[in-house]
Amino acid sequence: MKIVNLDGITTNPGDLSWDGISRFGDYTVYDRTSPEQIVDRAKGANILIVNKTVITKDILDSLAPELEYIGLQSTGYNVVDCEHARKLGITVCNIPSYSTNAVAQLVFAFILQITNEVTLHSNAVMNGEWCSCPDFCFWKKPLTELAGKTIGIIGFGAIGRKVAKLADAFDMNILAYAPRPKDKGDLKSVEFVAIDELLKNSDIITCHCPLTAETTGLINAENISKMKKTAIFINTSRGPVVDEYALADALNNGNIAAAGLDVLETEPAKKENPLLSAKNCYITPHIAWAAKETRARLIKILEENIEAYLNDRPQNVVN
Repeated sequence: MKIVNLDGITTNPGDLSWDGISRFGDYTVYDRTSPEQIVDRAKGANILIVNKTVITKDILDSLAPELEYIGLQSTGYNVVDCEHARKLGITVCNIPSYSTNAVAQLVFAFILQITNEVTLHSNAVMNGEWCSCPDFCFWKKPLTELAGKTIGIIGFGAIGRKVAKLADAFDMNILAYAPRPKDKGDLKSVEFVAIDELLKNSDIITCHCPLTAETTGLINAENISKMKKTAIFINTSRGPVVDEYALADALNNGNIAAAGLDVLETEPAKKENPLLSAKNCYITPHIAWAAKETRARLIKILEENIEAYLNDRPQNVVN
């Protein structure tokens, strides 16, 4: 069994082990692979592992019939032409629900950074402002208590539910939008509403929806205009959910208060991205999933997916 991982560096930059996958066959891992290198490196592979490397119809045709399985190092699977893979008899499996806790944690890292102005005040102290202050405390911008504020959650899968649980612990009001009915479970404080109502009434809006034709550009100028001028917008889902120029304009014009983003439409970020210079915009480099514990969980599920496939009981199949 020939196994090739085309982009393993972000999942395992050296602090974890690939031994669990090596036991399944001849395993080769590349840190990263350019589009021009894909076919040459993957030729003859029975199992192909990818993260952000795009596997198109033409590439699939070039790798068939030897290629029989593609293992994603992600929950999203838009980097693979899954429909064409199915036609060729190639099974594609993803990694669901491995990063739920970590993503929800980053959502509240953004929220707390913005509402408590942690960086602003830490920098002020380090610059000597507290040493010269006549009072025992000071604040440079208004601070916000979360209790009683309303958070609007767009998408109510595993991550959306976890965010709701954390919001409930902060005594927040919780609105949620999902295109199909969802079970609230023990989250009795959650109220499902239409998206327009969520945008209008939320103090904080956070996106946890998959990237589909319907969600691409969902946060556009029209929908941003429905938000409060004091609203905080968070996106840890997929970059193309947001119209980046519309969001930058809203931030720069004071039409919303702040934004926290872990994903952009193009990654790595382009220097000309308008959000890099937008007011009150906090951006992290797609790190919500990157905690060591989270990546270790990803690799474990990746191993389990391969083992299940080899035992003729494939799991987490997306095509």
